[in-house]
Amino acid sequence: MNFIDKTKVLIHAGDGGPGKLSFRQEKFVDKGGPDGGDGGHGGNVVLVASRNQNTLAAFRYQRELKAEPGQSGGTNDKHGKNGKHMIVAVPVGTIVMTADGSEILADLTVDGQEAVIAKGGKGGFGNAHFVSSRRQTPRFAEKGEPGVELEATLELKMIADVGLVGMPNAGKSTLLSVISNARPEIADYPFTTLRPNLGVVDVDKGFSLLFADIPGLIEGAAEGKGLGHEFLRHIERTAVILHMIDAYQENIPEIYKTIQDELAAYEIDLSTRPQIVVLNKIDGLDTEIVDDLIGQLKAVVPEGVPVYAISAAAGIGLKELLYAVRAVVVERRKVTEERAAEESVPVLRLPASESVPWNVVPIDGGFLVTGPKIEQFAARTDFDNEEGVQRLRDIMKKMGIMHALLRQGIEPGQTIQFNKVGSIEY
Repeated sequence: MNFIDKTKVLIHAGDGGPGKLSFRQEKFVDKGGPDGGDGGHGGNVVLVASRNQNTLAAFRYQRELKAEPGQSGGTNDKHGKNGKHMIVAVPVGTIVMTADGSEILADLTVDGQEAVIAKGGKGGFGNAHFVSSRRQTPRFAEKGEPGVELEATLELKMIADVGLVGMPNAGKSTLLSVISNARPEIADYPFTTLRPNLGVVDVDKGFSLLFADIPGLIEGAAEGKGLGHEFLRHIERTAVILHMIDAYQENIPEIYKTIQDELAAYEIDLSTRPQIVVLNKIDGLDTEIVDDLIGQLKAVVPEGVPVYAISAAAGIGLKELLYAVRAVVVERRKVTEERAAEESVPVLRLPASESVPWNVVPIDGGFLVTGPKIEQFAARTDFDNEEGVQRLRDIMKKMGIMHALLRQGIEPGQTIQFNKVGSIEY
């Protein structure tokens, strides 16, 4: 399966069904009353985080997510059937943003977490809904509200406990294949790993870690060179970074600095994350040489960052390394849980849409009326039905919009426009 970690989709929640305009037609009953039922609500588009997904490849051929519309209301006050919600599984770690990336709509970080990305439109009321002492035979019904439609960007940032980074051929894939059930492609040439690989590692009974093997970094990766830039986002959320270095490389301290510079140059400084430095492929080296290489690394590695010498292929030093990783992850999880508990206190803010209920703006030939409530009523209005239009005028009068139009000098014959929904004549 191709690995895709960023894609754009068009999301369309279901439209609400129209209400029914109907009057009872019973035998031997001369004038039956209104009996038009309400339309069904449109379905929502819901994204669900799933551990069973590890790529956004499914959206390569499914660029549009569309929920079912609600059905029309029926006679005899029958309510139309609600549209089915469209529930879509995405990998844990998926972020949903506006198409331009300026706003995060959802951040799905836990298996089973759900987010309603687009709400379905409400069904329109049938004419039976409008019966009152003053209006006994309403001859209008509402249209259903359109469902929310938007273009969104889906971006995957894997949530692994451990992120493996290093130069190409440092042995990251070999380590992952030895300590977990993952089977990444392994070969003696750079960039064997063309996509992040995940592996579950059982450290001891009842405790496991999720490792992510990130494609090899090179100098300039944060600026887009090589493969690393596209995949650095996948170590943003890891508890610890395992920085692997090939013991047979020349000038090992410089290699360490190169990777650190790339982590620091990323849009989020990743060099400050908890790290463990690993010197790999020591099985063919003398003890003196290994000790010298470790000494060279410790001279450039910040104080407190541990350095381990292992051979992933020969299984040397892996147990000690995994227990060290386990200790860092346990501590990191405690910090994360405490922070999540602090951030769980809700902060109440007045939505911008409610702070300004409506607005009237002069335009060529008339006025434009905007605002969530009035636009909602306008979207449900059948502009071809005079009684329906008159109800909209009554609503505008109650909301004070008509008074505002008069103050701004509206004249008979001018148009009152409701965004893209429709217009009426004053």
